[in-house]
Order: sequence, then C-alpha cells, then structure tokens
Amino acid sequence: MNLVHIEAMPARILVAEDDLKQAELIRRYLEREGHLTVVVHDGRAAIDEARRRSPDLLVLDVMMPKVDGLDVCRVLRADGDVPIIMLTARSTEDDLLLGLDLGADDYLTKPYNPRELVARVRTVLRRTRSKAEGEVYRVGELEIDPIRHEVRLAGRLLDVTPAEFKILACLAASPGRAFSRQQLLEHAFGFDHYVFDRTIDVHVMNLRKKVEPLPGTPAYLKTVYGVGYKLADKVVTSDAS
Repeated sequence: MNLVHIEAMPARILVAEDDLKQAELIRRYLEREGHLTVVVHDGRAAIDEARRRSPDLLVLDVMMPKVDGLDVCRVLRADGDVPIIMLTARSTEDDLLLGLDLGADDYLTKPYNPRELVARVRTVLRRTRSKAEGEVYRVGELEIDPIRHEVRLAGRLLDVTPAEFKILACLAASPGRAFSRQQLLEHAFGFDHYVFDRTIDVHVMNLRKKVEPLPGTPAYLKTVYGVGYKLADKVVTSDAS
C-alpha cells in the first residue's frame, strides 16, 4: 500500500522576518518544499496573521519592530500550541534558553543555511504531526485518510488518482477554507511543475463525479468564485443536498 508520510504533507507556514531579503529567501525555500507560505515583517502582524490563519508552523525572528519575537512567542503560546522555530542573531545560552522556556520548538542562530532551516521545519512538523497519526478527515459521509492514502464515501472505497488525492487531502485539512488554483497546483504537482491553473478545474470535475451524490449541485467540493475551491465544513446528506 502506498502510504503518505506525515512529514511529507504540505504545511501552512507563517514567516515573521523584518529583513525583506531574508524573508523572501525563506519563502522561496519553503515553497520549493511544497508549503503554503505567508510572510509578515513585524511582530504585531505576526500575532494577527497567526490568529487569522492558524498556521501549521511559525518561523519567527526574535528582533522585530512593534512586538519582538519573544513577546510574539509568549502571546501565541497563551493562545495555543502552534509549532515555533525562532531565528535570532543573539547566540548566548541565556537567549536560547529564554526562547525555549517560552515554548519555542526549535532555535536557529543567524547566519544559517536556508537548507538547515528547511530541515528543521521538516523535523518539527514530523514531531508535532506524529501525534495526529491515524487521524482521518471526515465531512458528512466523506472520509479522507492521509496515512492509508484512501478516500471513502459512505464506507465505500473510491478510486482516486494521486493528484486527486493530494487536492482532496489539502482541502480536507482545512474544511471551509478557500484555496486558490495556484495553491492547489503547488500541493498536487510541486513548486516547479509548470502546468496550467485550469488543470485543477479538470481534477475537481473528476473528483465531483466520484464524491458528489449530485455532481451538478456539489455538496462537498464547493467553487469559491474569483478564488478557487473549498471543501464544505458541513454537509447535509440528503437528496436535497
């Protein structure tokens, strides 16, 4: 059976870095890994964006304007348990321990190799996602199992292609959230795969034939006009749906 490794699943990553060139470099490296990456440049924006988007991981610079990274970490740790990798030019043991005491999952000292950051991201995601192993996404009668790489509808196993599964798993991980075609392309085909946005439309059309009771009036795979697609967060399974 073809299993999906937890650490290989794309993640939503928020990067908070006030150095514009460094932030862009981080974004490019993370997107090449297939992650959806949002960049902000001050601590206040980092808090607001983290609360709005609920990222899977935060890459957080310590020395930022408005609110520094340590205070951002303190605030977000009070809100929840988003994994945090801290970046800093400070290299003393006290600074490192303070960041970890505040709840950072890892700590990287500048200057660093972006490949090392990507490796740290991979490790933290693997560690934090391992506790979710075996989790199955369920919406109505639709079930998506990322570990077994299976899709079921009302208990019946569906035959979906690898690309269709990646698109569906991406949508199912954040039901109700709208994804653009470009975001779904990056999940399904990778950062460097040059295909047209309309390829997603074809895959969604085929998925609807497989998962929708009435493909012409989809209950699960919803079109978000002007944006892309989302998976409904609630489905009423009846003839009227």
